[in-house]
Amino acid sequence: MNSKTRVLTWMLGMVALLIFSLATGAFAQEHPAEHPKEGAKKAAVTATKEMMAEAIEGYIKKDAALKGGYFTVYDAQAKAPLALKLDKVHQDKLAKVSDGLYFACSDFKATDGKMYDLDFFMTGTDSGLEVSEVMIHKEAGAPRYGWVEKDGVWTRK
Repeated sequence: MNSKTRVLTWMLGMVALLIFSLATGAFAQEHPAEHPKEGAKKAAVTATKEMMAEAIEGYIKKDAALKGGYFTVYDAQAKAPLALKLDKVHQDKLAKVSDGLYFACSDFKATDGKMYDLDFFMTGTDSGLEVSEVMIHKEAGAPRYGWVEKDGVWTRK
């Protein structure tokens, strides 16, 4: 595949992502500062941190394979899609948010070199963990929203 075909394929993938994002409302939301942690009140854990990390890494790898090697997400604040490469999944920021809802934080590097922190939410299903929401938490270290814990339950603020 020549470079012109690769660029065209990547652009078509970005357009498809944009259309999908608009159709499903899968936009990063803006909010004012840190990640949820496993709370003092723990329900029966059905997913291990290893399972969460594998689910996130698999989801990112599969998405990137379909889009020219980049994980893509629409940035509603910038009104543009981002082409990202996974830097790392934070093993210390994998947590159960509520029954059947899990959280993972991952760092990405954009094609322009800017770093992004994305929050992934996963739901437990009969077939394993599935990503249900992806949000841009930080851009170049600046948070767009924060987390508050109340009675062992973490919510975005």
